[in-house]
Order: sequence, then C-alpha cells, then structure tokens
Amino acid sequence: MMTKNKPAYHIPVLLTESVDALRIKPDGVYVDATFGGGGHSREILKRLGPEGRLFAFDKDEAAQANRIDDPRFTFIPSDFRFLKNHLRFHGIRQIDGLLADLGISSHQIDTPGRGFSYRYNAPLDMRMNLDDERTAYEIINEYDEERLAEIFREYGDLKNARSIAKTIVKQRKERPIKTTFELVDALKPHTPKKTANKFLSKVFQALRIEVNGEMDALKEMLKQSEDLIRPGGRLAVITYHSLEDRLVKRFMQTGNFEGKLEKDFYGNYSVPFKKTGKFIVPSATEIERNPRARSAKLRVAERQPEKQDA
Repeated sequence: MMTKNKPAYHIPVLLTESVDALRIKPDGVYVDATFGGGGHSREILKRLGPEGRLFAFDKDEAAQANRIDDPRFTFIPSDFRFLKNHLRFHGIRQIDGLLADLGISSHQIDTPGRGFSYRYNAPLDMRMNLDDERTAYEIINEYDEERLAEIFREYGDLKNARSIAKTIVKQRKERPIKTTFELVDALKPHTPKKTANKFLSKVFQALRIEVNGEMDALKEMLKQSEDLIRPGGRLAVITYHSLEDRLVKRFMQTGNFEGKLEKDFYGNYSVPFKKTGKFIVPSATEIERNPRARSAKLRVAERQPEKQDA
C-alpha cells in the first residue's frame, strides 16, 4: 500500500530541471540516490514506461514511510555509498541515469529531536541513520581541539575554527555539552550578532557532515557511478555548499577529486564523463516558494563511451 507523502516532509528542489537532465528512456533503469520524500522518484516514474525500473536509496528510516507502491519501484534502505553492491544484489550491472539531491530534507531539519537545527533544543545527535554509533555529542565532547578545528575549517569554512574549537574544549571541561542549545550558548563569544544564523548554520553543517561521513560517502558514490552508468547515460547531482559542489565539479571534469586531468597509456586525456553545460540554479519563483533551495546547484554530465585500444 502506498503511503501518501506529506507535503511538509520535503519540497523537491529543481524537480523538473533535474529529471529533464536525465533524459528518461521509457525502458531505462534509473537510481534516485537520495529518496527523501520521494518527489524526484515520483517524477521519474511518471516518465518511465511499463518496462522501466527505478531504485531509490535512503539511509534515514523516516524516509521509508514515503515508499511508492509501484511494481517498477524498489526502495533500498541504505547509504548510497553501497550503491553498486545493492544494485548487483537486484541483478543490475548498468543503469541509464542517476540523480542525487544532496541536501538535508526539510523533515530532518524540522524534527526537533534529531538535533540537526540550532533552532530547537535537542540532544546533540545529527545521525541520518539512527543505527550509526557516532553522534554530534561524541564529536563535541571527545574530539581534541586540533580535530575539531579541522572539521569547522574544512566542512564549515569557518575562518576562526581554531578559536571556536578552543572555546568548546574549555567549556566541556566544566561540564559536557549535551544539547543543541548548550552548544549555541558555548558559541556565543564567536557568534556575530548580524549574521548569527549564517554562522550557526555553518557550525551545524560541519558537525552533520562529520557525523554522517558525507564527503567520503559522496566520493564513493561518484566513483561507483562511473562503473554503473552506461555510455550515453546521465549523472545529475544537486549540491548545497561549496565543499560538495567542488567535489562534484572536479569529478565531472576530470574523473577524480583533485581536478587534475590524467593521461592514458597512449598520452590521451581520458575522462569518464562530459559536462552537458553550465550548472543550473533555482528560479526566483522557486526560491520564493522554497527558500531552502536558495543555495542549490544542479550539475549534469553524460557518460562517455569507453575508448577502444588501437
């Protein structure tokens, strides 16, 4: 039985643009790597014929309530970093396209007990998969100052990362920092009055990325897409911050995450994907309807044919 999707769960970003980019073939095999509320999946299914198939991944158990009752649809309750193994289990070796919307869902942000937002008082959790052991509490209270600073600098792009880390370490020596509000309170010496929301968003983003291993998972998924997407198939990825966008951009341009073009045995540059054009951003109308789409970027690339040896 199909569970009706509550409108408040998540508003899909760049819905038409991202699904258009896949150039859906009626009998094709596609992957929605970030199922969430199922908005993108439902649009893909509208364009598939009776022989088409769609596999959707999501490690957040709350997303399972949005599963779609359709014989062409398979929901896989797992992190997309295990993409290839799960598809092989279902007998799938190649796909015609993959869509990934990397943003955290509105449902996750607006569920106070998950600890994703500084707007609600909740335990420092931030796990997308509640079976994972590491939470934001462990990071804040157990990581040393150097590692904390590295996380805030790398994942939050915070210039005063070292002083933030030092303050947290000092504060937790007096008593553990257990909740989101206690963390916000500890950060007050560093929180700019005029841009407090932006600052706190960066701190919480950095913690969320570390808790869920998001950057490593993204790299693993992108590398697996190279093996899975057949020539002519499409990779469409929606990003929300510069760190993940840079990884996606470099991978699409060069096939690696350093952004360096590499030559094959014959001295030719060999890249698995070819970009289909400039990145796409939401329209002013979409941003007005869904302010959380403001920072979104859609990048699209097409799988190149494998070069044959002479």
